[in-house]
Amino acid sequence: MPIIYYIIMLSDLKEIVFKANLNLVRHKLVLFTWGNASGIDRAMGLVVIKPSGVNYDMMTPEQMIVVDLHGNIVEGNLRPSSDTPTHIALYKAFDHIGGVVHTHSTYATSWAQAGQAIPILGTTHADYFADNIPCTRDMNEEEVLGEYEKETGSVIIERFLNLNSKHIPGVLVKNHGPFTWGKNPEDAVQNSVVLEEIAKMAFVAYSINPNKTMNHLLIEKHFGRKHGTNAYYGQK
Repeated sequence: MPIIYYIIMLSDLKEIVFKANLNLVRHKLVLFTWGNASGIDRAMGLVVIKPSGVNYDMMTPEQMIVVDLHGNIVEGNLRPSSDTPTHIALYKAFDHIGGVVHTHSTYATSWAQAGQAIPILGTTHADYFADNIPCTRDMNEEEVLGEYEKETGSVIIERFLNLNSKHIPGVLVKNHGPFTWGKNPEDAVQNSVVLEEIAKMAFVAYSINPNKTMNHLLIEKHFGRKHGTNAYYGQK
């Protein structure tokens, strides 16, 4: 691979990932350093992710860390996010994604801490996610005491064995928080923003009516008009 391609593409991806991380703060999904966004260059097999524990106010694009799909640092002088093994596991399992986001946003994390999936109750949810936002199982002792972050990715992947990761681009890790993904880092951030908002809506809706459900035909209509083969929402 020509070195000039490597330099240009990585520089561009670093800028994109840097902005994606700042957007988590702008959308009030992250306090302090409670979150991370990453992106992948599939051609090079390299992932760019924020450095661990670095304050967003002090962060620069040049500080983004480049790792390979084994977690080895290829470029950067700082330690990558502690959640890097989780991001890598998702990139390996879901080959259609180009960006991953993790936050501890209030409402989505509350559902995760309760160990409950976020039920699909309205068209806002159905516009982006075709079903409930699933929650993973409890992690066992071996998983927690072993390669914890890698195993976090494993329980997410396990939860999606019979689910469509393209149609449900997000998950709740039980007792932990949400992860979302998308075709690129910006798309993953948008899904994270939407996930937090629908988590809030579901909480309020259940407070009003705990027996609330949604018509499956309406779910299919709203998801299909944006994501189906005959989608007509937005411009061509």
